[in-house]
Amino acid sequence: MLTSKTISVSEDAYELLKKMKLKGESFTETIRRLAKRRRLADCAGLWSDVSDEEMEDYWSSIGDLRRRAAESLEERRVEGS
Repeated sequence: MLTSKTISVSEDAYELLKKMKLKGESFTETIRRLAKRRRLADCAGLWSDVSDEEMEDYWSSIGDLRRRAAESLEERRVEGS
């Protein structure tokens, strides 16, 4: 059996943590998940080996996805009017 520790947090910190909890996730699991997040600085240079051409393709694909999503949302908005 794992031991546990009791900690005190302010009411606002508790509410923030509660909002970040996923369905079915314990507070312990939430804290572990959040603690594993990387800092932005840790990500620096991760894509340094990607060519300019590959990046252009990547951004083009994102643009296509955004455009299609906007069109889909617009269609649903018009249908729901």
